[in-house]
Amino acid sequence: MVWIYRIFQDIGIFYLEYPANLVNPDSDKRGINMQRDFFIFSNGRLKRKDNTLFFINEDNQKKAVPVEAIRNLYIFGEMDFNTKLFNFLAQNKIHVHIFNYYGFYSGTFSPREYLLSGAVVVKQAKYFTTPSRQLPIAKETLKAGTSNILRNLKYYNNREKELQEFVVAIDSLLPELDKTKDIEQLMGIEGRIRNIYYQSFNKIINQKIDFEKRVRRPPDNMINTLISFGNTMLYTTTLSEIYKTQLNPTISFLHKPGYRRFSLALDISEIFKPILVDRIIFRILNKNMISEKDFEMNLNYCYMKDKAKKIFVREYDKQLQQTIKHKKLNKHISYRHLIRLECYKLIKYLIEKKEYEAFRIWW
Repeated sequence: MVWIYRIFQDIGIFYLEYPANLVNPDSDKRGINMQRDFFIFSNGRLKRKDNTLFFINEDNQKKAVPVEAIRNLYIFGEMDFNTKLFNFLAQNKIHVHIFNYYGFYSGTFSPREYLLSGAVVVKQAKYFTTPSRQLPIAKETLKAGTSNILRNLKYYNNREKELQEFVVAIDSLLPELDKTKDIEQLMGIEGRIRNIYYQSFNKIINQKIDFEKRVRRPPDNMINTLISFGNTMLYTTTLSEIYKTQLNPTISFLHKPGYRRFSLALDISEIFKPILVDRIIFRILNKNMISEKDFEMNLNYCYMKDKAKKIFVREYDKQLQQTIKHKKLNKHISYRHLIRLECYKLIKYLIEKKEYEAFRIWW
């Protein structure tokens, strides 16, 4: 499949342009009628006129976008909005994800939930407050995430990267996941698995990097910045997919629910990080699509220049649209839709008590 990105360089907005004959595997829509994510990097103003969204940059150049073509808006520049616009976006169930000047996530405008289910929310809360119900979900989430990590390591080990020691070290920790009796122990083992996995990055990535440990707030080098940015993109995607189901995004099972965050999106993201974040980091660095010159250091933190952000979101968006032949459904499913299927599996577990089996790469 050849993907075409329509880029309005002068305007500062770009999106994926689908071939006219392409059928969306997740719906019955074709080509130009398929919804997509729009990424805006320039400063300007967003406004509504009839059923069309207009972006006007600082030079007063305009770009019209039909609202039915928008799935999500990603704002990386300084933007002016008004309540009329947000009412319009809410009516059309469009999320707006906002990032600051440095590319760090600021927050999300999320429309009012439209698939409310008191029964699901009650079950979520009950399972969270019942350790014997919560722990199996948390364990399965981490087992699937670890399985996908091992797939990455074995893939590159088969390409002469000599990663067997990391595979063995992580394999040795898997029995401990089954033995854990509370979430705190589980998260401790997850941290050890991640530390081993991150040590392998120096061998997987062809560029010369100095990646010793994961540093988050703020990220202190190129790799930590890429991981943080990629995890944020996945978090926003997962949040948007949860919104299309009856799940409450604030009630989770692995990460502790708290204030000002949608912790269920963090849970589900754990499963897909190795597939949708780490693989993209390996690809764009090993193909020299970006390098350290596309980053800037400022005191004790590192941030991405616009070029690096655009390359990453382009590759990330392309990956979300790619499809696989689902073993159980026997049809092609996009990576984006796999995230929503994960939500549906959780609902079936909560309501129908059907065993929850999180997604694992099988190829």
